[in-house]
Amino acid sequence: MLDRNRVVASLESKRELFAGYDAEIAAEQRRLADSFDAFRVQSRAELEAAIAQSGEEWPGALPTDDIDAARGMRLPFGNQWQNHQEARAWAYDILCERPVIAVDGSQITPTKDFSMPVGAVQVGWFVNEHKPAAAGAQNYVKDVQFEVLAPDELGDEDDSDAEGGFPNWRVNQQRFVMECGKLCDLMEEYSERPEAERPLCFFDGSFIISFAGQLRESRAKAYIEAVDRLLHCSRKTRTPLVGFVDSSYSRDVVTLVNLLYTKAQIAHSGDASLFGRILTAWGDRSPLFLCARRDSLNLDPSRATKAPFYKEVAFAYVNLVSDRAPARLEMPRWILDAGRAEEIIDRVRAESVVGVGYPYAIETADALAVISQQDRERFYRILQEFLESAGIELSAARKMRSKQQRR
Repeated sequence: MLDRNRVVASLESKRELFAGYDAEIAAEQRRLADSFDAFRVQSRAELEAAIAQSGEEWPGALPTDDIDAARGMRLPFGNQWQNHQEARAWAYDILCERPVIAVDGSQITPTKDFSMPVGAVQVGWFVNEHKPAAAGAQNYVKDVQFEVLAPDELGDEDDSDAEGGFPNWRVNQQRFVMECGKLCDLMEEYSERPEAERPLCFFDGSFIISFAGQLRESRAKAYIEAVDRLLHCSRKTRTPLVGFVDSSYSRDVVTLVNLLYTKAQIAHSGDASLFGRILTAWGDRSPLFLCARRDSLNLDPSRATKAPFYKEVAFAYVNLVSDRAPARLEMPRWILDAGRAEEIIDRVRAESVVGVGYPYAIETADALAVISQQDRERFYRILQEFLESAGIELSAARKMRSKQQRR
């Protein structure tokens, strides 16, 4: 039980720390405004020359021709509506007969509440053809894939734990690999269609997997290979692919600003905060950049497995909700080179109109994939029945039995 008085007392004891942090952020915002104002009037050629002069191979972000099409790093959407009905009519025109696919996943990680460690991954996918269904048929697909990870599949030989526990890394890794793999399978399935009729595929997250640089190289390799294959599948099948990050804390453009303007010293703000200052109207977006993130996957000389595909990923920020920072959209570079970026971003905007600020296809895939607390309890009951039928006992810890009795 939370004691309010104790919480307030603890907060009061840290008042000066909170005030100091707030003052630091305010000072940074002033530096950010000055530096970003200077940065956003630069042309692509000027930025490329400055980056070349710095000698930095991984400056955070690389400019594209999109910058010269923007005014002050802002590309206005232009359309205005009187109500949501008009917005939905626009979205219908954009999406009609243009299919969309989204994949998402959820997992059950091993717990010490039961005597046998078991994990599981569920991946859900949603396909919407965005056209009227034929008589007796459906114009959409909703399906899931479920995979159990047995004890021997949960760790390596060197995953020693004095308390006999199992780490979560294998389950998390398997979920990521399965999500990428399912998207590749679906791209291949729809690749026989004319290019204009191939689906827009949503990946719920980023292709820039800096977190993998914090992992042991043997564990990071599966993430790198999964993203590399996903980008390759998109390029090979000419199927548009978008990585959608609703709340992005990436600092790729901030890294570039810090490199070119040494007085900036932006330590806390991210790209979304940077562009949120100028993307004030719904649908407005930043120009596209190529990602050149400085992280250990490419900078650590001891790593044999790199992530060179970073520079094959273009990204932009788009205002899709009035009361939140802009979302980050990522796409394979081939879409930009093919002149299809604005078309694809319009389709993301339209999906977000249907989903009221969040792509409807991703919302639906998430709802399919999610594993609730009730689902977890049901999973363990099914597991127990299965093990009993095999003559294997699964016992619950005393604490877990107590919880079950209280509920």
